[in-house]
Amino acid sequence: MSPNPYAWINESLATIHRADWYRSVQTIHGRPGAMVIVDGREVINFASNDYLGLAGDDRLIEAGVAATKQFGTGSTGSRLLSGHRELHRELEEAIASLKQTEDALVFSSGYLANLGAITALVGKRDLILSDEYNHSSLKNGAILSGATVIEYPHCDVTALKNLLSQRDNYRRCLIITDSVFSMDGDLCPLPTLLNLAEEFSSMLLIDEAHATGVMGKTGAGCVEHFGCSDRQLIQIGTLSKALGSLGGYVAGSATLIDFLRNRAPTWIYTTALSPADTAAALAAIKIIQLEPQRRKQLWANVDELKKSMQLPKLKLVQQESPILCFQLPSAAAALEVGKQLKASGIFAPAIRPPTVPTSRIRISVMATHESVHIQKLVKALLS
Repeated sequence: MSPNPYAWINESLATIHRADWYRSVQTIHGRPGAMVIVDGREVINFASNDYLGLAGDDRLIEAGVAATKQFGTGSTGSRLLSGHRELHRELEEAIASLKQTEDALVFSSGYLANLGAITALVGKRDLILSDEYNHSSLKNGAILSGATVIEYPHCDVTALKNLLSQRDNYRRCLIITDSVFSMDGDLCPLPTLLNLAEEFSSMLLIDEAHATGVMGKTGAGCVEHFGCSDRQLIQIGTLSKALGSLGGYVAGSATLIDFLRNRAPTWIYTTALSPADTAAALAAIKIIQLEPQRRKQLWANVDELKKSMQLPKLKLVQQESPILCFQLPSAAAALEVGKQLKASGIFAPAIRPPTVPTSRIRISVMATHESVHIQKLVKALLS
């Protein structure tokens, strides 16, 4: 037995290095945007989830500054203790309006929203059926709930239906899935999932993190995109991607939200979202509703990039979102391509296991990208 109980940490780090899985941060300077400064050099940013280019928008900044001057820098306590502000409720009403639901509940992050909702909804007598490609927050929420968790093959509705045959052995059943899968860019088969949930008396929870503000006629997400806004389900999302701020939410029926206020531990026992983040998210929702041209420009940029990449050398995984992926044979290969792109003035880091099963370069398109940015990316990938 080793005399040092922490020795295993160095050994584990060495293993991570050998597998080319080691990660380190890269400092971004200046405001978020289509162009950022990394390591002292200006590069085109294809690594951001700021799909509508709102994180650096003056109106969000001004809203955050004004809220800070009025309410201070921090909420100082949980919503049930001392942290609730009128801004929080105003934001929840705006989210419910956007998502076309009866009510919404704002959390301090999207991760906390998933952990809190899942652990409140199911327990050790229940069953969770989870898409194998789900985000870490969904997977960890499932584990923490104590429910029996079974992963079904990615978007495989036949396998899911077979697993649902076990549903009667449990008190409750919860199906959980991303709507837009963050590392692949594909969409879940939402209408079929809803049909199965109804057939087998199961709840359905969908994470709209990469869909809110992006998908659907008004930017409400994949639920709107698929024409399912009038159907019963639980919607979770984040304020930190297309909305350019920080925080998370659950949207659904008034009864669901009232229940979560009383049972979601990550809402009850966490300091409320800061006034600045709350005000910025509220400003972003207003912009999304008043400026549909931002979303139109985003999709125009996606279309231009896809058309420019219809070349045999570029093995693009075609998807229906602003996330495009190029799968590579190894972590080392992905690191090398990421390094070459950066040398060409493109910021698109490698994505490697254990985040994904297959290493890749993930390209994230923004509304604020210009045609010259897109063509420079294509040229760099072909070089």
